[in-house]
Amino acid sequence: MELDKQSSWVERSLRSVWHPCTQMQHHAPHENTVPLIAVSHGRGAWLYDHEGRRYLDAISSWWVNLFGHANPRINAALKDQLDRLEHAMLAGFTHEPVIQLSEQLSALTDHVLGHSFYASDGASAVEIALKMSFHAWRNGGQGEKQEFVCLKGSYHGETIGALAVTDVALFKDAYGPLLRAAHVVAAPDARNAAEGETAADVARRAALDVERLFVERGRHIAAIIIEPLVQCATGMAMHDPLYLTLVRELCDRHQVHMILDEIAVGCGRTGTFFACEQAAIWPDFLCLSKGISGGYLPLSLVMTREDIYQAFYSTDVRRGFLHSHSYTGNPLACRAALATLEIFREDDVLATNRVRAQRLTDALAPLAQHERTRHFRNRGMIWAFDAVDAAPDFSRQFFSAAVERELLMRPIGTTVYMMPPYILDDEEIDGLAARTLAVFEQVMAA
Repeated sequence: MELDKQSSWVERSLRSVWHPCTQMQHHAPHENTVPLIAVSHGRGAWLYDHEGRRYLDAISSWWVNLFGHANPRINAALKDQLDRLEHAMLAGFTHEPVIQLSEQLSALTDHVLGHSFYASDGASAVEIALKMSFHAWRNGGQGEKQEFVCLKGSYHGETIGALAVTDVALFKDAYGPLLRAAHVVAAPDARNAAEGETAADVARRAALDVERLFVERGRHIAAIIIEPLVQCATGMAMHDPLYLTLVRELCDRHQVHMILDEIAVGCGRTGTFFACEQAAIWPDFLCLSKGISGGYLPLSLVMTREDIYQAFYSTDVRRGFLHSHSYTGNPLACRAALATLEIFREDDVLATNRVRAQRLTDALAPLAQHERTRHFRNRGMIWAFDAVDAAPDFSRQFFSAAVERELLMRPIGTTVYMMPPYILDDEEIDGLAARTLAVFEQVMAA
């Protein structure tokens, strides 16, 4: 039954739904709590509640929605697929959407990464890459390579394996006894530059930390995992592409796999389709999720090289990669991804985004120059800045104030960021910039 009042849906949700990444008490029905928004429908860059209020989705609904809500072209592709095939197991069977998607993604890497293994979410893709790396080394007679390396402040998901290579205490500390420890190396975060240093200098220093570890432990290390160009969940920490180039060389020299987590930063988010293209390198494993289906359906995948695929190719079933879940390579999700790739091609999205990004960067100049902000930064379709001397509950205050001004934004600690869909028009860009400034000044004055 459709309910008329927004509050009715909110009350029902609070009684029955356990929301992710949320302290549920913050949504409790008393004063000074964080609003819970019951969404009725979406259109373009906007989400609407049951009372007709709208909210500009400036974070692409957790970084997944690339071409707007209820996109007509993706809708049409899914409606067509519904009449053909909704699902079939991918063990012993295959189907047109998963084949076409695998071929098209391989072509985007010049066929360097020619094999795709499918899952449903980003953390699952990371788990797959970690397991594949370890298993490939074992199949190749190097079973001692069982250790993994991650960057300081890194985030790669919240399943047990993914948490082991995550370095964000908020997510990790409670589950520490369950986790296998990973090596943590210096992050190439450009904000760490000393006076007179460039982002490239920071990248070189961080790469030296990797080199020291590889010299000491290389024969035991299976892989290093990196979120290329932007470490998102740690506060949109951006680094120079040189870091990827240097670490790729170190991986080759010391026989360590490179896993690139492009779950958030792939699919055009950093300005190129794959973030690693800006360093002119390819990893051994590349994880995709979030935007690959246009924000429509759960889908993730791991792309890898021919030599790694061949390490599992055998008559012995024990040498195979025996990982699966029931909805692997779901045809509907793959069809949404194919429609997403088609939009990239037909609309020349990467070129259009460069124009759109410059306009938003210009519109955000008052925030970049604000006396209470530091480290204004931009990479492709990601913007961020850090609040100076902000209150401990800055993030929650900002979210609540933004909702009042028709904005959906969720700061990470004291970092305000924007990752909007790739469809904003000039009016929406100017409105996003002006309202963000107004919200920031309101919260900082409180």
